[in-house]
Amino acid sequence: MFGAALASELGDGVIPVALAFAVLDLTGSPTDLGIVLGARTLALVAALLIGGVLADRIGQRAVMIGAELVRLAGQATIGVLLVTHVGTVWEIAASQALLGAASGFFNPASSGLLPAVAGEHLQEANALRGMAMAGGNIIGPLIGAALVLAAGPGEALLLDAASYGVSALLLSRVTVQRREAVAARSFLSELREGFAEVRSRTWVWTTVVTASLSNALAASFPVLGAVVAKRELGGAGAWGAILTAQAVGFLIGGTTLLRLKPRRPLLVGTLACATAGLPPVLLAAPAPVAVIAVAAGLAGIGAMVFNTLWETTLQQHVPVQARSRVSSYDWFGSLAIQPLGYVLIGPLAGAVGVSTALYVCGALEFALVVALASVRDVRTLPPLPVPLGRVP
Repeated sequence: MFGAALASELGDGVIPVALAFAVLDLTGSPTDLGIVLGARTLALVAALLIGGVLADRIGQRAVMIGAELVRLAGQATIGVLLVTHVGTVWEIAASQALLGAASGFFNPASSGLLPAVAGEHLQEANALRGMAMAGGNIIGPLIGAALVLAAGPGEALLLDAASYGVSALLLSRVTVQRREAVAARSFLSELREGFAEVRSRTWVWTTVVTASLSNALAASFPVLGAVVAKRELGGAGAWGAILTAQAVGFLIGGTTLLRLKPRRPLLVGTLACATAGLPPVLLAAPAPVAVIAVAAGLAGIGAMVFNTLWETTLQQHVPVQARSRVSSYDWFGSLAIQPLGYVLIGPLAGAVGVSTALYVCGALEFALVVALASVRDVRTLPPLPVPLGRVP
């Protein structure tokens, strides 16, 4: 699983640079870039609940391998179209929608499978998975920027496609215990059971609602950040450096959580997110590239600390037979309105200016952290001290 995550994330690290400049080279429009990114997220959200039920029903590993093969096909197709100079913005949007739908199946399955592989070392395993993402995203943007400058965005996306093939091959080598047979139930019944698990835990649904709003605001960073980089900071090289610094932050955050086990993990994770508003505010100025890169690194540390502690807490406190479904609701709720953020951020920037839009989004992200930290269950929830194999 670690090797598959590393391969897949290496390719994914190429996407922000390659995709941004593929669209901006074709039309120069931040609205078009927002539409492309929104198409991927919208398809991901639409597939999540189905993916969660399917993973709990037939097995997480099989769902993950199938999703990787679909992502390979989608990215390879658009890569070839761009290399041959016949790709259009709408074809890029369609390929990203396919990528998003496959991710909607992959993500809940991955969250459900990891506890079975990691056992009692769950937080460390989540940290290592996050470090794989960070390692890939440190190298990926550099490769993406180099390929964009030397050849073009299409070649970068072809590399991403190959990474999904490697991931699928490695996942085929993962061995898990045979699943016990369960009585067949309707899709809606299984979906309702998963929602009941979410609704019964205040700390779950308040975190998901807050993450949904935060992720919608966070759309300002990849869309307007790329625009600022292209217009005022020097282009793809500057944007690649900022994204690499963010990934270094991810790596530092993951390394820290290999050893640190806080007594109030959800509170610590929430407070770590207070750095999320720094990069958009500094891009609004704009500050020098080095200053923005440092802020992106701090935001990366905060994001990794939160994601690792959140995933671990969710996996520990949710019954094993419902983990993928609850994870799918988590992903669904967290990303539900992000496509709206991608679609609206371009027109908003056009109406009030790029800098003003970035300032507003950064300030609102900080306000959301304060609001979530005020929830009692978020402040007091401890780690679960029972073995992961037992149903809490």
